[in-house]
Amino acid sequence: MADITYPTEQMHRIRYTKLTEERIGLYLDAMGPGPWGDSEHSNALAGQSLRIVTDNGPVLRYTFRDGSRLTLAEGDGAPVQGGYGALELKQLVLFSHLLPGTQRGYTVVLDQDTRLATVCEMWFSGYTDNREVQREIYYGYVDTGGEAPAARHRATNRLEGKGFHWTQDNGIETLELYPSVLYSNFVELTRFGGELSFCAPSDFVQLTDEQYIYSRVEAEFSGTMTLYVLDLFDLRQVGVRLGFDHHDVPEFYLFTGRGETLGQLAQFEPFGDYDVPGPGGNQGTPRKGQRRVYRPLLTNPVMTQAEVEAAVANNRAVFASTGGMAGNKLSPSDYLVGKPLAVRYENGGPVIEYRFDDIQTLRWRFEGDTMWREERYEAWEPDGNVVMFAHLLSGTPRHDCVSIVVDFDNGLTSCMQGMLGTTYIANEASVKTWFGVVEMEGLTAPTYRRHQFTDELAGRALTWHYSPGLTSMHLYSTPHSLSWIIFLGNGAGGLEWSGPAQYVKIRDGLYLLNWVEEACNGTLGTIVVNTRTMHDCGTSYHVGPEGLRLSAVGAHSRNAGQYDVARFYRVGQV
Repeated sequence: MADITYPTEQMHRIRYTKLTEERIGLYLDAMGPGPWGDSEHSNALAGQSLRIVTDNGPVLRYTFRDGSRLTLAEGDGAPVQGGYGALELKQLVLFSHLLPGTQRGYTVVLDQDTRLATVCEMWFSGYTDNREVQREIYYGYVDTGGEAPAARHRATNRLEGKGFHWTQDNGIETLELYPSVLYSNFVELTRFGGELSFCAPSDFVQLTDEQYIYSRVEAEFSGTMTLYVLDLFDLRQVGVRLGFDHHDVPEFYLFTGRGETLGQLAQFEPFGDYDVPGPGGNQGTPRKGQRRVYRPLLTNPVMTQAEVEAAVANNRAVFASTGGMAGNKLSPSDYLVGKPLAVRYENGGPVIEYRFDDIQTLRWRFEGDTMWREERYEAWEPDGNVVMFAHLLSGTPRHDCVSIVVDFDNGLTSCMQGMLGTTYIANEASVKTWFGVVEMEGLTAPTYRRHQFTDELAGRALTWHYSPGLTSMHLYSTPHSLSWIIFLGNGAGGLEWSGPAQYVKIRDGLYLLNWVEEACNGTLGTIVVNTRTMHDCGTSYHVGPEGLRLSAVGAHSRNAGQYDVARFYRVGQV
C-alpha cells in the first residue's frame, strides 16, 4: 500500500444545535406527509388492512388507502390519518410514517411469506438532547384470524464482524462496519469526506438466514436514525433515515442501495447464535427505549484551564503504574544508557539533545539551551535496534510529552508530541507528529529519506490483552481514525468509540500510531505495533482531576481480520 501525506494535527468536530422540543415540532409540522425518496415507492400495501400484534408492545391496526396514505389505530385508540412510504425487497415490505401532530412514528418490516413483523417505534424529544431519535423494537406478526405463528424475528449476533460499502439511490456513499453486537462503525464518504469514522449504538435483527434489519442512532452526534433491511445474497438494501442534518434541515426519506462486502472480522464469543443482551444496569423491566449507549462527555469531567493547571500542580504521575494497561508491557530497556544523541525534526519540529544517565533518568535540552533538564523516562525495544522512549517536557506551557522512536539501523526518528488543551476542551490532549534524523557519534543519518504516514494498517482489527480482565479491540477504520471496542463478558463486541488517529511506518511490520480519545476522556495514546511479534509498547497521556499522568501501555495482540477499505482513501495520492 502507498505511503500518504496529511496534516499533523487532526482534531475534528461537527457541531450540532441543541434543538428545543418546540422547534422540532415546528420543523416536523412543516415537513409534509410521509417520507420522500429518489426511488419509486411501492404500492404493495395499497388497499390492504392489517392488524399487527407485537409481543409486549402495541397492537397496530392499519388501513392503507393507497400507495402514500394510511390510517392507523393504536390499540383501542381512535384512528389517525397520515402519509407513509413503502419499499420492497423480495418478500419483505418496509414502510415508515410519522403520526401527524406528534414527534413519533413507526417503521415496520413485514415478511409476506411468514406473516412475521418487526416494528420499530421512533420518536424525538425523549432524551436530554431532543434531536436524538429514540427507538423501541417490538417483534410480532400479522394477525389473519388463524393461529399465531410461533416464530419471531430476533436480535442477533449473526452480522457481527461484517462490513459493507453501500451506494444509495440518492448518491450517498458510506462504509458501514459491524465489529460489535451493540454498536457499529460508519464512514461518511460523501457527506463528510470520509476522513474519520464514527460510532453509534445499533440494532441487528435476523429476519431469515440471509436477510437482516440494521439500525443505528447517531447518539452524541446528529441524533439521526438510519434503519434498513439488507439482503446478503443480492447485497441490496431498502431503508429509512429520520433526523436533522448539521444545518438542522429535517431528513425523513426512504432509500435503496447496492453494496459490496468489505470483509469479515473474527468473533470471540462462544460458537453459535447469541442472544444479544438487553440494556442492563437497572433492576426490573428496562424503560421504553433504553439501550446501552456510550456517552463519554457525561462520564468524563470537562475541566476549565484553571482546573487543569491546579490538577497538574497537585500531582504528576510518570510511569507509576504497573497494572491495568501496563500489565503486559515490554520490559524497560537500557539500550540508550550512556549513548549521547540528538534528534532533529523537520518542518518546524524541535531539536532535542539527550543524555541517558540510567535506565529511568535522562537529561534533555532544546538546541541552543545551556541548561539540562532531568526527567523520569522509560524505553522499550519493539524491534531489533529500534527503541521507543517517552517523557514529559517539564517547563513547557502546555505540559508537553514526547514519545520518540529511534531506528538506529537507518538513522531515522519520529516523534509524537502531546500537549494539553484543544480549542474545545482544556483537558483534551492534542498531538503533533514530527519526522527527522538521529545525530550521534558513529551514525550517519540519511539526507532525504524519512519515516512517512501510511495507510498499510487501514481496515485491520487487532485485539489487545493488557492484563487479566482488560482486553479490547482496535479497528484501524481509516488512515485518519481509530475505533476501540470493549468486549462483553462472553467475548462479543460491546461498546465502541472512535477518535482521530495517525499512522507512521517505521519499517516493514513495525508501525508508530497515535489516537486521541476526542469528545471523550481526552487521552492521547501512542504505541508502536509490531505485527510479527504481535506485541506493542507505548504511552497513555492524560489529565483529569487526579492530576497529569504519563503511563506505560503494553499488550499482547491477536489478529481479528481486516476490511478492504484503504482503496477508498487514496484520492489525490501521488
